[in-house]
Amino acid sequence: MNPPTPRARRRGALLSAVVLMALVALRPAPAFAQYDKLEGSGSTWSYVILQQWIADVSSSGMQVSYNNNGSSQGRKDFANYVTDFGISEIPYQGVDPVTNQADTSKRPYAYLPIVAGGTAFTYHVEVGGKLVKSLRLSGETIAKIFTNKITNWNDPQITKDNNGHALPSLPIHPVVRSDGSGTTAQFTRYLDTMYPSIWRPYNGQAGLTSQFPRKGTQIAASGSDQVMNTIKGPAGNGTIGYVEYSYPINAHYPVVKVENKAGYFVEPTQYNVAVALTQARINQNTSSQDYLTQILDGVYKYDDPRTYPLSSYSYMLLPIDAADRRMTTGKRQTLADFLTYSLCSGQSKAGPYGYSPLPLNLVQAGFTQVAKLKAADPKVDLTSRDVTKCNNPTFVAGNLKANHLAQIAPMPEACDKVGAGPCGTTATPTATRTTTAATSGGTPVAPTAGAAPTAGAVPAGTAVDPGAVAAGPGAAPVATDGGTATDAVASPYELTADRAGDRRVFGVTAVLELLAIVLLPGVYVAWLRRRRGAA
Repeated sequence: MNPPTPRARRRGALLSAVVLMALVALRPAPAFAQYDKLEGSGSTWSYVILQQWIADVSSSGMQVSYNNNGSSQGRKDFANYVTDFGISEIPYQGVDPVTNQADTSKRPYAYLPIVAGGTAFTYHVEVGGKLVKSLRLSGETIAKIFTNKITNWNDPQITKDNNGHALPSLPIHPVVRSDGSGTTAQFTRYLDTMYPSIWRPYNGQAGLTSQFPRKGTQIAASGSDQVMNTIKGPAGNGTIGYVEYSYPINAHYPVVKVENKAGYFVEPTQYNVAVALTQARINQNTSSQDYLTQILDGVYKYDDPRTYPLSSYSYMLLPIDAADRRMTTGKRQTLADFLTYSLCSGQSKAGPYGYSPLPLNLVQAGFTQVAKLKAADPKVDLTSRDVTKCNNPTFVAGNLKANHLAQIAPMPEACDKVGAGPCGTTATPTATRTTTAATSGGTPVAPTAGAAPTAGAVPAGTAVDPGAVAAGPGAAPVATDGGTATDAVASPYELTADRAGDRRVFGVTAVLELLAIVLLPGVYVAWLRRRRGAA
């Protein structure tokens, strides 16, 4: 039998191509809108967790890019239609009280809480070539450091905060943000609320500002990452700066234990932030432009020993206008699914990355804001979304007002109380951290607040103890989450673009296409041979 002619082979290839195109044409259309790429900008405070969420959803076909250029620029970019969304630690201010620059948006938007966390103070102070790791500072001391009233690490007020453990004579160089920053705004709001007699004369007026008024020996750096790099760099000895807790966690650098209203020095762990934010007042007026914005005065002054005073959360600026010229159905669908993941399963990653998960009442309110995307475009698919199925460590089944992390938050150690410690010094052994344990009724059982100081406190004026320094520069942060939280709900949330039924349909179609490509040319050639043999 003669082999097929070139003409027969061409006919076989053509028939294969026709069959393949027919199979592709018969392939079922996906049941969701096509994802379109999203572009956002703003907060460096939120950047670390945002990058993780963006990486997580990329496998589902969502493309999200984010420029961490600072909250102020993020608000401007959104207002000027440069981006599809913005992220900021503070709402639009109308006018910045220091720069007098406009801070408004005529582009319709809604605020949507995305993640909570603590503004931390990371530092670089060496003793004998080793990094001090157990530094404690009161809010007043921090206020004086960042307004140039305390300029050396051996200042008596710093020694007092550390129960008589003196640091060496070393000039203090505060590292502040050079760009418009939500982190700066959060910090200066705290200073203006708690220490107005220190802050306002330095600032020249009352109120917060996104642009820190740099003076004296302060070092300015753009973005939280550059603040962190400046502090941990080889010339960083003597520096201290303010960043979201995730940055020192990633850099393996220590953070200051800040004194709270109860007289304990605490770290910005996810538990301490969760406790603090139970006292945040939230604008609940759904018709207000400021719906879901936070008032933090109660957080700063909360007298629970576990409270981290500088706790807050950040917002997404969500485009809600049906006529928004940047938005398409695909972009709104991408935004809806990205936010569904972020508000649900994404919150379970908040703690390990140096943040604190949003409580369920804010997640529920976030779902209400996401629904505005569908109101703007009915083609957006929001089916099968239930807030109670979120994989969120704060969730307490049947009680959206409760916060699981706050319930199980560990009490601080006795050596972290004013007049005791510091923890980790040889003269004041570190006590074993005790975590709270929920009873069957859901009430946490905690160590007694205000336990007696550990015996053997070091007399005032004693030099810093080697037990209070780490193994060397770059050592891991002191801060640890002293308890182990368990997720009350562990239901992974299903994205529109990741339904099992869709995967099965597409998988079967792909197999059929592969079989057609591999088998049909041979089948056709064999058919030609049989036909010629019969002839």
